[in-house]
Amino acid sequence: MGTLNVRTDEAMETALAELTSGTNRSRTEAVRYALLHTYKELILQQASADAERLAEDLDDQAEMLAIQRFMGVA
Repeated sequence: MGTLNVRTDEAMETALAELTSGTNRSRTEAVRYALLHTYKELILQQASADAERLAEDLDDQAEMLAIQRFMGVA
């Protein structure tokens, strides 16, 4: 496991305080949570953009339908 040192500014300190207050979460756990949460949001945004792009691709739609028919689900 790697180590990461982060310099915080006032806004980061405020965010860390909010993410740890009233919980048993440490500052390290709060940073891990925030990083993974942000990564998850990025992946979901990319998937949504891909889905929108593919929804407009007639060739891709035809290929998906052919696969579904081959598998007996369409």
